Amino acid sequence: MNSALALSGADRIRRLLHDNPLWLGPMAGVNDACFRSICKRMGAGITYTEMISAAGLHYNFEGEAAQRLLTRGEGESPVAVQLFGSDAEMIATQAQAVARFLKDDLAFIDINMGCPVSKVIKKGEGSALMTTPEIAARIVSRTAWGLRGLGVEGSDIPVTVKIRKGYEQGDDTSVEFALLMQDAGASALAIHGRYQDQFYGGLSDSGAISRVAEALDIPVIGSGDVFTPADALRMIAPPSEGGVGADGVMIARGAQGNPWIFSSAHLLRAGGAPTTPSYQEVFAVMHEHALCMARTFGSGALVRMRKHATWYCHGLPGASMFRRRINAITTMEDLEDLISEYEEYLTS
Repeated sequence: MNSALALSGADRIRRLLHDNPLWLGPMAGVNDACFRSICKRMGAGITYTEMISAAGLHYNFEGEAAQRLLTRGEGESPVAVQLFGSDAEMIATQAQAVARFLKDDLAFIDINMGCPVSKVIKKGEGSALMTTPEIAARIVSRTAWGLRGLGVEGSDIPVTVKIRKGYEQGDDTSVEFALLMQDAGASALAIHGRYQDQFYGGLSDSGAISRVAEALDIPVIGSGDVFTPADALRMIAPPSEGGVGADGVMIARGAQGNPWIFSSAHLLRAGGAPTTPSYQEVFAVMHEHALCMARTFGSGALVRMRKHATWYCHGLPGASMFRRRINAITTMEDLEDLISEYEEYLTS
């Protein structure tokens, strides 16, 4: 095995971050292959799948739903796969199954320990794992051990973890928990600067991200309230320059309807000025996205595409009219007609 292949998991993540520190964060119900491929083309580095249930893979890995979640988008390699659950053996086993399925197209396995949604945490999964650190550590160590030798030419596949500042407001356990994940074998850690019970309300605490980045030896990716190119660059700028000091940044909600945030952030990072896409560009990408959704999801495409179309139109003239009408359409053909009609409205 040559020296490049002998890199540790943490060094592999560092290399990915060095190449491009602007990553598309995982979003349930949003990060399908169509959206990810568009973000990739716009300049996203690593893209994450939607959060995937390890139990769901365990019971029906070959099923249509599981296979669709694991489908790569055009030009998307490597991709990170995020799993969630609370059973260490099940997560480890399904991580291995994913690795064998995706082979060289898999960047790493990410374990979700930050989802705040009630139906997830009531099962002891997602951010609830921050209240059971011994279970969380077992998940990481067992998964990392199981992925040894399954990467490129027998290399180890890195395991990363995504957490929050803590579970209950006022109880910041981020540094302590992050150190435990590092000791358990995590190759990198992403942190969202809110507590579980904040969901996405209030402000993300960039100070918590800075403290974790300072405490850990493995790479740290910052997440939360990244809505502009300047927000993204502040996350990865050193504290001495007024930044947060993370090694990378997850752009999640800020990319909804605005995949151009990646290309604009790259321009700003290179010393240029961010650009705003014309409405022609917006509608061209929206139409491309809709066609891809129709091919991928068939009869279920419209439900998923409605929210994307609404996000794309945010801030454009007459967007409120578009939002009202989109909820009344019943087919993808209706959506295409509405997009064409709205384009004509903007040019009239």
